[in-house]
Amino acid sequence: MTQQIIIATGALFGMLSVIFGAFGAHALKKILSTEQLHSFEVGVKYQMYHAIVLLTIGLNSNNIASTTYWCFTLGVILFSFSIYGLILSDAKGKKFRFLGPITPIGGLLLVIGWLLLLINVL
Repeated sequence: MTQQIIIATGALFGMLSVIFGAFGAHALKKILSTEQLHSFEVGVKYQMYHAIVLLTIGLNSNNIASTTYWCFTLGVILFSFSIYGLILSDAKGKKFRFLGPITPIGGLLLVIGWLLLLINVL
C-alpha cells in the first residue's frame, strides 16, 4: 500500500467527517431526535478518529500492511456510513434495517485494524 493512498484516504475521511459533522449539527438538528443525533455523532467521531490514524500511519510509516489499511478503510465505511444510513432513513420513516448487521461488522474490522497495527509495531 503506498503512503499516498493511505494519506489520501485519511484526508478524504477527515474532510467528510467535518462535512457530516456540520450537516448533523445544523441541518439534522431540526429533524433528528436527541438519541438519533447522538448516534450520528458517534459515526462522525469514529470516522475522524480513523482518518487521523490513517494520516499518522501514512506520514510516519513506509511499511504498513495493506491488510491494516483495508481493515481501517472498510471498517469506517461499514461502521460510520451504515450508522448514517440507519439514522437518516429512520428520520425519513423508512429505516433501512438491513444496515443494522453491517455496523458491527465495520466495528469488528476497526478492532482488527488496531490489532494488526499493534502486531505491526511489535
